[in-house]
Amino acid sequence: MRTLAKVNAEVAVEVHGEVTQRSILDALESRYPMLRGTIRDHVTLQRRPFLRFFACEEDLSFASPDAGLPDAVVSGKEPFLIIGAVAGGSTHS
Repeated sequence: MRTLAKVNAEVAVEVHGEVTQRSILDALESRYPMLRGTIRDHVTLQRRPFLRFFACEEDLSFASPDAGLPDAVVSGKEPFLIIGAVAGGSTHS
């Protein structure tokens, strides 16, 4: 995603109102429009299947997108991570 957004470091966004998955992703897609459709489906706004969301060492991928995030994320002490899942490979030699 950093390549698509053309950034080399962590991405920081400013969120107005309650800090939720939805508000973070809305702010991210607003600041980096080229990311629209890569994290969430264009129509349903559902998380793409091979992406996971983490915060404070917890997998929040299946939490409500409108649930408030942990205080450490809200204060900026901990990041909200969007991680691409690793899949594939073979167990056969």
